[in-house]
Amino acid sequence: MTNLDLIGSRVELRAVAEMRQAVRARRAWRTVGVLISVLVVAVWAALALAAPVVAPFGYDDQRVDESLQPPSARHLFGTDNLGRDVFTRVVYGGRVTLLIGVGVVLVGSVVGMMIGTISGYLGGAVDEAIMRSTEVIMAFPSIILAMAIAVALGPGIVHAAMAMVLVWWPGYARLARGEVLSIRHLEYVDAAVAIGQLPWRILVREILPNVRSSIIVLATVDLGSAIVTAAGLSFLGLGAVPPTPEWGAMVNMGRELPAAWWIAGFPGLAIFSTVLAFNFLGDAVRDVLDPRHHT
Repeated sequence: MTNLDLIGSRVELRAVAEMRQAVRARRAWRTVGVLISVLVVAVWAALALAAPVVAPFGYDDQRVDESLQPPSARHLFGTDNLGRDVFTRVVYGGRVTLLIGVGVVLVGSVVGMMIGTISGYLGGAVDEAIMRSTEVIMAFPSIILAMAIAVALGPGIVHAAMAMVLVWWPGYARLARGEVLSIRHLEYVDAAVAIGQLPWRILVREILPNVRSSIIVLATVDLGSAIVTAAGLSFLGLGAVPPTPEWGAMVNMGRELPAAWWIAGFPGLAIFSTVLAFNFLGDAVRDVLDPRHHT
């Protein structure tokens, strides 16, 4: 088979794969669960972005005479022990929690994909060193290791995000490496080598597009876990520093006042609904981009 035949075969295979992916996309995105999940994520994202507009009060406006009031027309989610409006703090807290979760997954997936792709393509001592490093990090539970790093760095949103990124990238690196090892000797890659393409062009044009789909699937599924971890670090006092509102920190505050259920209940509901929505979306994206899971 000539190089031209190999290139033509590659184009045909990609066209067929794109057609099948389009069909799976139409089926997946028509399901009720996915549509509701999109709506939930869109609502929380819109509230977080428009917080200064939709929030009726400042997130640290204290009114002692209105402390611990239950949900009402004036305070939709009630007030906390300092008289601060819980709805306002939930809306502003979404900015912190969602930003950390999405940011960590975005940075971790890009860094991990680049490192894993280079590791799998080069092989040898470079591959061995990178994979041993990932094994050391992945030997510890992610939340425990993130807590240890956050403690060493000190409380703060930036430090919590840095700790999570350091824990998050190895999973993507191992996935990318596995994908590269499975495709680097396929016919279309050999054809690119045969026609004299430079190694970096082969990585960018031939290998990365095939690795990207798996990374996107894992990243979408990981968003829920990242949000839970971010909230967990703040719950333990290792994330957002008061008076900055954050969903996990608000849940921690509310657990000390069980009678005022709304203080922890509404931020907890925000975490639950967002994580559940991202999990549904992750399953839908996996069905679209990964045919091995399609039934």
